[in-house]
Formats: sequence, structure tokens, C-alpha cells
Amino acid sequence: MPKENPHNRTLIIGAGGVGNVVAFKCAMNVETFGEITLASRTLSKCDAIAQNVKEKTEVEIKTKKVDADSVSDLITLFEEIEPNIVINVALPYQDLTIMDACVACGVDYLDTANYEHPDTAKFEYKEQWAKDDAFKKANIMALLGSGFDPGVTNIFCAYAQKHYFDEIHTIDILDCNAGDHGYPFATNFNPEINLREVSAKGRYWENGSWIETKPMEIMQVWDYPEIGEKDSYLLYHEEMESLIKNIKGLKRIRFFMTFGESYLTHMKCLENVGMLGIKEVEHKGQKIIPMEFLATLLPDPATLGERTKGKTNIGIYAKGIKDGKEKTVYIYQVSDHQKCYEEVLSQGVSYTTGVPAMIGAKLLLEEKWKGKGVYNMEEFDPDPFMEELMVQGLPWKVKT
Repeated sequence: MPKENPHNRTLIIGAGGVGNVVAFKCAMNVETFGEITLASRTLSKCDAIAQNVKEKTEVEIKTKKVDADSVSDLITLFEEIEPNIVINVALPYQDLTIMDACVACGVDYLDTANYEHPDTAKFEYKEQWAKDDAFKKANIMALLGSGFDPGVTNIFCAYAQKHYFDEIHTIDILDCNAGDHGYPFATNFNPEINLREVSAKGRYWENGSWIETKPMEIMQVWDYPEIGEKDSYLLYHEEMESLIKNIKGLKRIRFFMTFGESYLTHMKCLENVGMLGIKEVEHKGQKIIPMEFLATLLPDPATLGERTKGKTNIGIYAKGIKDGKEKTVYIYQVSDHQKCYEEVLSQGVSYTTGVPAMIGAKLLLEEKWKGKGVYNMEEFDPDPFMEELMVQGLPWKVKT
């Protein structure tokens, strides 16, 4: 068993599928992460993960109960644990409260998804970027979007920019999950977040402007290595918002995700009968939010791991100029759901999000990435992150 770093204390907030992966991978790198604590609103979930981690890695992690909607509750926990870093894999609704607690206590912060308001299906970094001055004054750093997409996709773009192009003109981010969990309908991560994301209007950026589309209006067939051809639909995704600021010469960026016909049919039916609503309705004298009720009915994504078979393939396809000549580069990563489950008891969607969260935190603790303020992934040297991907379970390939 590796020896833990006596100087570092790591706090993970969130005990869903991604939190499980982060806990496992931090334990597997305990020489960097030191004393690890997993906290959530539901202590029993933390305890179950800690038990599994102990059995598979022999590393003990502590568990705590916390209300991540409460800044004062978070501050109390931070003051007790005194973490060097907070890895936020709770709900995106809770990003701002956790960031505020980090500022109050002088603790570095990392998340995997941008802030969302519970009552508005809108994805943007504005409110998190607005905390840049507060983080600078507190002499701490926030790393936003250290999952796969956003996260690894940002790093793939930065890596392409550094090593393959003088200018990148177009980027397509391509996300394929070809896993089969055996249920007629289920989501691979938090149902509320997943369904809000795919039922929203699409957007892409071209020639300096955002262009809005109807949900699922634009589709292309993409041949994903190790998987094959899949229908891929244009969505809005948050990493585009920062990449248009940080990739030189960019003229267009789009995001595509695969969906099967059965998934789309179920989703359309649910939308038509109002089950994707995010506003309160009254039912038999009680106030309920339809999408929250639907999330209760659907299988918990954290339970899908053992059932899910197949692969994921996520990458970026970039076109641009190198030494005056046109060039294309395709950087992608393929994961196998069953291999992910064998390692950390989670399916591939949780795995591909949780491993990059651990890597981002590792680079901050090792001071390979450092700064004061609020940053997105592509603002740092991509090479150390790309090296870690190769040894931490997410090997990637490049096609030119």
C-alpha cells in the first residue's frame, strides 16, 4: 500500500457515481492526496464508498455529512478538516456555495461542471468567472471543469494547439457512449442534469457569434474508432464558452453527442407530457417539480455500473493551419464500461469524469499547475495532464 502524504488533506464533496470514482482514484494516489475525506448530504453513501475503497485499496478515507447548499455548514467542515484542496463533484447547483466557502477558508477549489441555477436550464461560467477577484484576494485558485467534457476535451484542444497547429480554425467535440445498461430508459449521470442538458436548445459558435438551434435539430453520422458509425446530435456544452476565448484563430466550434432512437423517443414522450418541467406544480396538495419526481423514478446512475457493457469514445476533431498548410487532427479516448467497473465499481461515464477530476487536483497539489484566481483547463500547459491520462486509466490516441 502506498504511503500517504502527511502534509496534504483532500476533501471530496459528492457521493454519487463520480464521487465514487474520485474517492477510489485519490486513494490509489494517496502519496499525493494524503488524508482523504468524502462528504455528502447522505452519510450512508459516503460510508459505503469508503468501505469499498478500503477493501480494494487498503486505504482508509474519512466520511462526513455536509449540506453543500449552506456556506456556513461548509465553512464549519472546512475549518474542522483544514483541506489543501476541495474537489467538488456534488450538483452543479452547489458550485457557488462551495466556492464561497473556499474563499472564506483559503482553500483551492476544483469542479467538473459549471454552475447551473436550479430554476433555469442555462449553462454558463459567468457567475463562476465573476469570483476571480475574490479568489485572487484569498491567494487561492479555482480550476473549473476538470471532468471529461468539459475537462479532457479542453486539454485535447490545448494539446492540439501546442503541438499540431499554428492556428485552429474549427473544432468538433464528439461524445459517444455506446454502453448498454439493459433498461428501457435510464441516464448515465444525474438525471436532472442529463435531461436538462439534452432537452435544451442547441448552440454553436461561428465567426464570432452564437447560433441557436432547436433541440436535436442538427445531426451528423460520425465513425467512432472501436465503436463504429453513430448518429451524433448538436448540443450546447459549456467548454465551448471558454475555448472560444483561449484557442487562437478559432472560427467555429460545435459539440455533438450520440443518442439512440429509443432514448430520443422516451425523452420526447416525457417532454410532451410535462415530465421534463423544472417549475413547481401542485399534485394532490403537494408541490413537486416534475423533473425531480422523474429522477426519483429512474434508476440511480450509480447502480448502472455492473449492468453496463460497451464502450465510450470522446474526442475532438480539429482543422487548421500548420506551416501554411491545412491540417486535421483527431484526438480521442476510448473506455470500456466493464473494465471501469472492475477497477472502481463504476461505469465508464462516471469513470471518464472522475479520473480527470483526480488528475486536475493532483497537478494542483504537486504545483505542476499553479495560479491565483479562477481558471479553465486549457489555460495551463496540457502536457502534464496528457501524461497523467496515460497512466491513470484514460489512454488517448491521435490521428493526423
